[in-house]
Formats: sequence, structure tokens, C-alpha cells
Amino acid sequence: MSGRITVFGGCGQIGRVAVKALTTNDLFDSIVIADGNYAEAVKLAEGLDPASVRALRIDADDARSVSAAMQGADVVLNCIGPFYRYGPLMLEAAISAGVNYVDICDDLDATQAQLALDGEAQAAGISALIGMGNSPGLANLLARFCADQMLDEVEAVDIYHIHGGEPAEGPAVIKHRIHAMTSDIPIFDGGEFRMVRMLADSGRAYYEETDFKGVGVYPVFPYPHPETITLPRYLAGVQHVTNKGSVLPKPYFQLTMDLVKDGLAVEEPVAVQGNPVIPLEFSVAFLLARRPAFLAEAGVAEATGCLKVQVRGHKDGKQHTYICSMVSSGSGAGEGTGIPAALGAMLMLQGRIKRKGVVPPEAVIDPMEAFRLAADVVKHFGMGGGVPLFVEHIDAEGILESLEIDL
Repeated sequence: MSGRITVFGGCGQIGRVAVKALTTNDLFDSIVIADGNYAEAVKLAEGLDPASVRALRIDADDARSVSAAMQGADVVLNCIGPFYRYGPLMLEAAISAGVNYVDICDDLDATQAQLALDGEAQAAGISALIGMGNSPGLANLLARFCADQMLDEVEAVDIYHIHGGEPAEGPAVIKHRIHAMTSDIPIFDGGEFRMVRMLADSGRAYYEETDFKGVGVYPVFPYPHPETITLPRYLAGVQHVTNKGSVLPKPYFQLTMDLVKDGLAVEEPVAVQGNPVIPLEFSVAFLLARRPAFLAEAGVAEATGCLKVQVRGHKDGKQHTYICSMVSSGSGAGEGTGIPAALGAMLMLQGRIKRKGVVPPEAVIDPMEAFRLAADVVKHFGMGGGVPLFVEHIDAEGILESLEIDL
């Protein structure tokens, strides 16, 4: 089997990892890197396999440019952020082009807008897999894995994530982070939704510290990632779903929160010595300028991250808790999100995603199938050690044990 894929934003921190992951097998004999930075796209393509990978200049704000890049593709993979701006637009373009779609959308409002396009996607006969990254993405699959393999019924899912130390962060990453701090966040608690904000009193009620395997104990805060609205749809009986996260190092994340609290995340220009300055753009530039010093002061020398998914429920009438951790050292958000995105595209081409319409990972992907494919990709990716998945079990008596998962 072979096919053609267009990767939008293929030169970004996440997109370039996805492109490289797509070259680890022969599923795609044509990979198009569609990016506004054409020179970098050419450089990336030439460093891979020029026979199957090529660059294409696009303008994400030009509908005709985007539509032209989708023509002839079997699958399009969208890695262009921020997704609250580009997610629904790119999905609408894929629906119009009649081409199957995968993205890494992690913005709640964008996810809601995309889910509202389900009917249009069905009418167009396409499958649109949204949020196939780390959180959302792997987090959804880990919750589904526990529900299908370990428990008779699921009561609660708590998702935690932390990362930092990547060689670089783009403006879109920081804008997404700021967007998370200024958005309403649905917490599914007691079988119903309640809205909180990360930096408001409502959000503080959900602050906690959690132990990330291999990383340490860190404070985490409510995040508007979409698992809280999709998992209750697809995990029957679940009564509680939260998503909480943080960024390394702590002072860097704290500065981001302080800038938002001080009103420097708005987009209305202010005059500075007679020149219009957009506070949000200043904050992003300031954070990017300060980031190297924060990393050096904290001794964060390489990308580090951990996704932790805690699932509580019942088996044979007794309560059990499973804690799934995916740990990375020497790799960060790029690998943690880019590789799952590539997996989603591979599964789409293979016909493993059969449902038409707009769907999250837990609705259509067999977790074990995805993890086994991941093991093969990671091996060829040169990361070594296989999929870094650790599963712990706490039984009804509170006894903790580590489990071996055969991938």
C-alpha cells in the first residue's frame, strides 16, 4: 500500500517530526511538506528522501493556496497552529476537497467548532481524526486502553502533562499556552460540566501537585484540552474527567502566567512612544527572549516530558486504579506530538479509521494497534528503547504494582 500525504506546517517543531516519522515505512510514496517557509521546507525534504519528499510553498491564510495543496492527497495532516485560528479553517478546506484529514488540535474551542462540522464531513464521505497528538491523542488512547483492557466500568480519568527544554519554541506554541490561560475550561465532575479558568478562583480549586515519573513533583493547572468534552461521549458511565498541565522550568511558566494576569495578553494595540504595540505580541517576543536564560538557570539541558493518565474504575465489583505514564528524555513536545500525528495518518491510509465524520482518537482507534505501530516507528526513528509506556496498578487494598505491557 502506498499513498500521498500533504503535511501542512511540516517545517514546524511538531510538523518536521511528523514528516520524519512518515518516512520510517513505505506507506506513503509521496510526502508533500506544505509550509510558508519554503526554503526550510526544501532543506528538510532534501535531507530526507528527495524521491518521495518534496516541498510546497503555501499561505495558510489563502484558501486557494490551501485547497491547491490538498489536491491529489489521500490524507492531509495539519500541524499549523494556533489551532484556535487554523483548526476549523483547515478542516473546512479538507471537507471541500473531499480528502481524509488528521490534525493535532489541542484547543478546546477549535475542537468544539470542528465537532460541529461532523455532518458536513459525513456528507463529503471523509474521515477527520482530530486531536491526534499527545494531549489530546495519546491521552485519549491510554484512557481507552484502560477502559477496554483493565476495567469493567470507568469512573474517573485524570490527565496530567508536563514538558520543557525543547531546542526551540515557536510563537504558536506560546500563543496556545496563553490562550489556555484565558479560556473557559470545562471540568467534567460528578457527571456534569462546570466551567473554570486556569488563573481564576474557580481554577485554583483544581490546582494540585503530581509526581511525574522520571521528571519529579510539579504543580499542575486546569488546561482547556478537549479530552474533558470527548471522553465523556465515548467512555460509558464515566463521571469525572480532568486535564491538568504545566511547563518546564517552573519560573518560565510562572512568568507566562504573570504576564497574562497583568493584562499583557490582549490584542488591542497600545501606543508606546508613538508606535502601536500589541501586548500579546510583546509578551510572546519577551518570553522567547527570556526562555534561554530560564532553561540555563534551571539546568534544563534537554527536552523532557511526561504524559500521565490515571484511570479509576471497577473490575469484578472491586475498585482499581491504573496509572499510565509515557516518559521522554531527550525528546519533547515535537516527538511526543509529531509521532502520534504520523501514526494517525498511517492508520487513516491503511483504512483502520472507518467511521466517517469528525472523530477524536478514542472513538475510532484501537489503542494496542496504535501502540504496536508506534513501537515500529520509534525503532526506525532511532530513539531506542521502544515505546516508553509504564503502567502501574493500585488494587482495592491500595497495593501498588508495576505491570508489563506486551507491545
